Amino acid sequence: MRVVAGKWGGRTIRAPRGLSVRPTTDRVREAVFAILGDDVEGSVVLDLFAGTGALAIESLSRGAAEAVLVESSPAAFRALKGNLAALAAEGAVCLPLDYREAVRRLKAMGKAFTLVFLDPPYGKGLVGRAAGELSRAGILSPGAVIVAERSARDPEEPLPAEWTERADRRYGDTRITLYGIPGPLGQAPRGRKEQEKR
Repeated sequence: MRVVAGKWGGRTIRAPRGLSVRPTTDRVREAVFAILGDDVEGSVVLDLFAGTGALAIESLSRGAAEAVLVESSPAAFRALKGNLAALAAEGAVCLPLDYREAVRRLKAMGKAFTLVFLDPPYGKGLVGRAAGELSRAGILSPGAVIVAERSARDPEEPLPAEWTERADRRYGDTRITLYGIPGPLGQAPRGRKEQEKR
């Protein structure tokens, strides 16, 4: 895999061997960041199931101010730390925690995020569970944008009522949905509201 664009465009992102980590493909990342557009610049990013760190790294490459990467798998955590070190990435904090413990830790730290990636293992209902944890913790800034990745075959999951769908796309077996939180940035989708399903 490679960073698609920005200051690290073309640089390699390495993944651990085996099937425990399923990195977002270059093609899907390119599509996601095309939809996000200006929402990335200056954002405070939370990558809650970071894996190799590809989504947070892509954000930092494109001008995000800082990023917190959460990953509970020791092998994946070593890979994402290695990727960040190879890029000499600044503004990145890595937490080797379960997503629930990480959300509690971030709440205690008083953190607030404007861009969140939810890319958990497929088929386990974790997008809905993580969404509930984030909503209850109150660590999403007004106007925050959430990007959820799941299998196109996964059933719908209950999500917080304040999350408004901004875009929903399918790329093979991958479904990408963007949600907005009401507020100065989230109340208007900056001309990128895309509800069609492909």
